[in-house]
Amino acid sequence: MFTVEQAQNLILARIVREASPEMVSITRALDRVLAEDARAPFDVPPTDNSAVDGYAVTSADIPAAGRRDLAVIADLPAGSVFDGGLGAGQTIRIMTGAPMPAGADTVFPQEEVERFGDRVRVGAIAKGANVRRRGEDIEAGTIVIERGTVLRPQEIGLLTSLGQCQILVRRRPRVALLSTGDEVVEPGAARKPGQIYDANRFTLRGSVERSGGEVIDLGIVGDDREGLRERLTEASRVADFVVSSGGVSVGVYDLVKAVLGEIGTIEFWQVAMQPGRPLAFGAIGGAHFFGLPGNPVASMLAFRLFVRPALLRAAGRRRLFPDAWEARATEPMRKKQGRREFKRGILRFHDGAWDVRTTGPQGSGILSSMVAGNCLIVLEEDRGDVAAGEMVRVEPLD
Repeated sequence: MFTVEQAQNLILARIVREASPEMVSITRALDRVLAEDARAPFDVPPTDNSAVDGYAVTSADIPAAGRRDLAVIADLPAGSVFDGGLGAGQTIRIMTGAPMPAGADTVFPQEEVERFGDRVRVGAIAKGANVRRRGEDIEAGTIVIERGTVLRPQEIGLLTSLGQCQILVRRRPRVALLSTGDEVVEPGAARKPGQIYDANRFTLRGSVERSGGEVIDLGIVGDDREGLRERLTEASRVADFVVSSGGVSVGVYDLVKAVLGEIGTIEFWQVAMQPGRPLAFGAIGGAHFFGLPGNPVASMLAFRLFVRPALLRAAGRRRLFPDAWEARATEPMRKKQGRREFKRGILRFHDGAWDVRTTGPQGSGILSSMVAGNCLIVLEEDRGDVAAGEMVRVEPLD
């Protein structure tokens, strides 16, 4: 069996092409991945401007001590430009963001002056005070957002402040999803004895969309070898990734691995982990294939560990794995050496430190544990049982 790291490294080594770029409206760019460096086409701010509402003066008119009266020759609102220049003994009332008039280099805040009709009385102030210099935020030509960045509201705001209305992003990787097995039925349909409603396809759909992928839903395929072959072949023609759940164990009716061996290639089909040991990875035509376990927790975990990083790389993202840190276990945990175990946990910050406990029973079919938990407790291969008070690695689920 492969270790978790071996499986992850092999999978990522096979993702050699990023999704093609496409131009989208900036209003549709949220959570998309930037396909090229974004450079500033001009300085920000584009001119020296006032940082406050006040009075623009030339520094030669600033008194070294005492007070001095200056003549107010104009009002300058934001969005306007003063065509003339500022002479000796003159000032202009200026609003925040308005370009500095020629000859002015300092702004008195309005609350620091006395106004008498068309004159103001000013005191001492540092030369250059309350002026935002051209290019002090961004200089023309500099990279403001690097390629591979996931665009958040703040990046979108920065791009629009630079006049961008369209942006080049990576196309969302297309992911074909299907569930397998006669025992699985659609939610809302009549359920026969022995059957269960399909949860995996819907948890995986949400996981794909949260990972920046576009879902192609191919429904449920029963335990029919020819039907499965046709559905997988169809999926490989329309998608970059094909993801199935169920049918990858060693039972008589676990057909996915067998069919994959006929129409594609298999790189591996077991990983030394719990839950989620049965995991098929390979290719069908030009599509990458992941056969995930049928148990819902194992399916979600396998997606998080193996499919998600592959999707993120295909989408052009730079960061592929979540943050992790240490927390103190508040209860003992059983652990078998030789495999990596992932327990659903409840992480909290208490008395100045992080601590964690499990959600309770850890069976791979207990989907409610993923709802109750807010983290994974990651116990490495060479570790044995954990005693209360020991430090363990945790990864937040969101």
